[in-house]
Amino acid sequence: MKIAIGSDHNGFELKEEIKKYLDNEKYEFIDYGCYSCDAVDYPDVAFRVAKDISENKVERGILICGTGIGVAIAACKYPGIRAALCHDTYSAERAQLSNNAQILTMGAQIIGPEVGKKVVEAYLNSFWSGGSERKVKKITEKENEFTTKSSK
Repeated sequence: MKIAIGSDHNGFELKEEIKKYLDNEKYEFIDYGCYSCDAVDYPDVAFRVAKDISENKVERGILICGTGIGVAIAACKYPGIRAALCHDTYSAERAQLSNNAQILTMGAQIIGPEVGKKVVEAYLNSFWSGGSERKVKKITEKENEFTTKSSK
């Protein structure tokens, strides 16, 4: 599984810790930035990760900002993307099992690195097998309705 990981400056330090975890666990990943604590706008990073997931260049994404809210909102603006904000292992597991979320988002100002690693572990070790398929299909249909209207 190839994973995209990215953050803004608020999430940089947690992203670096998560990268170490991914490396230790032998996951293949691509770092989409940012690359320091210098200020970066989170939508730019979130849009790049969402784009590459939608184009099947990577299978899943992990996005981190101060709260995890901004990157989740930004990523979900990209058609077909489901990003889930998770700060505990149960939510991270359910993001996949129930919602087939391609992106996990976290807030570096909310959780620390050890909890973050456990959340990532739960997310990456869970796989969607059609749970809540009816609900996910309704979300996709509504999204398609809006994107079809906007392209006319």
